[in-house]
Amino acid sequence: MKQSLEDEFTAFVAARGQALLRIAHAMTGDQHAAQDLVQGALAKAYARWPRIHGDAEAYVRKIIYNDRVSAWRRPARRNEVTVADVPDRAADSRHDQDVTDQVMVREALLSLPARQRAVLVMRYLEDRSLEETAEVLGCRPGTVASQASRALSRLRGLVGDQPLSMGGAR
Repeated sequence: MKQSLEDEFTAFVAARGQALLRIAHAMTGDQHAAQDLVQGALAKAYARWPRIHGDAEAYVRKIIYNDRVSAWRRPARRNEVTVADVPDRAADSRHDQDVTDQVMVREALLSLPARQRAVLVMRYLEDRSLEETAEVLGCRPGTVASQASRALSRLRGLVGDQPLSMGGAR
């Protein structure tokens, strides 16, 4: 690859790498799995970088979504088992409640079917429209709306109507 293309790719990773990692973490629920997912997506993007025109971030995000959905479809092929890291000690009771709320929401999200979780991540974490989400996931906007509705309903059932503190959430 020419030096200018390498510099362009390096600048892209430096500028958007953390945003891609946040999306992957929301999809996987595990920091290490998210790093692996982003690293794989960036490796694929690097190989195609000279041919990527337009919005490179959208291209890499689509690779992340597709790779994650492929992993959901083939769970028996996974060599690693991801587990949540729970803090040993909290500094104060407010922090305890924040952590408890975050773990509860995280577990509720991880219990959702793969497509519903992907829809929630794209719609509410990335603030994408129905049409954008449908295009990335390869379905109709009505499917996105119904999946989001079902996922939110299920989350309400799992988490309940109690107010969450989430003050420490990023």
